[in-house]
Amino acid sequence: MLNSQTNSETIPDTPTPHTMTLEEFLENDFEGYEYVKGELIPMSPPSMEHGEISSNVHLRLGLHVRENQLGRLYIAETTFQLGDRLVKPDVAFVSTDRLPENRRKGSPIPPDLAVEIVSPSDKHYDVTEKAFAYLNAGTRLVWVIEPVAKTVMVYRSETDFTLLTCGNTLTGEDVVEGFACPVAQLFE
Repeated sequence: MLNSQTNSETIPDTPTPHTMTLEEFLENDFEGYEYVKGELIPMSPPSMEHGEISSNVHLRLGLHVRENQLGRLYIAETTFQLGDRLVKPDVAFVSTDRLPENRRKGSPIPPDLAVEIVSPSDKHYDVTEKAFAYLNAGTRLVWVIEPVAKTVMVYRSETDFTLLTCGNTLTGEDVVEGFACPVAQLFE
C-alpha cells in the first residue's frame, strides 16, 4: 500500500511488521490495527451485524455499569496492553478501583471484562488465542460472541469456559456484579 512518491521512492503507509516496536505503535496508534508480538494485525472493518451486536452489548452492559457505578465501559477503538500485545476489544469493562489515573492514552492494564465479536474473516484459532491472551494478562472474564451460531463463549480461564446459546442468560458473574441479559437479546 503506498501513499506518496518522492524522487522515485515510495513511502509505505505503515512500517513493515519486523521494524515495528511496541513503543512505535503506542506513539502512532495505527487505526484499524492491533499489535501482536512485533506485527501489525489488520482488523476487519465491522459489518452492520457486528455493529448491531456491539451496540446491544454496550447498551445493556453500559446501563448496568452506569446505574451501579461499577466502573467504565470502552468501545472498539480503545487500546489495552496485554503483555506484548495491544488490542482493541469490541467492548471492554474496567472496574472503578482499577481505572488508571491517566486515561488520555490507551490502557496499560487489561480490562476486567473483554468482549470480542467474531467477524467472518476471523479464524477460530486466532479468536481462541486472543481470549487466552486476555486471560493470561489478567482479564477476569472474556465473552466471545459468535453471530452466525448466535452463541457466546464465556472464558474464565483456559480450562474453565462455557458455551451459551439463545436459551441461556449471560451474566457478569463476579466481574460485573448483578448484570444479566438473555443471550437472544444480543442478536435482536
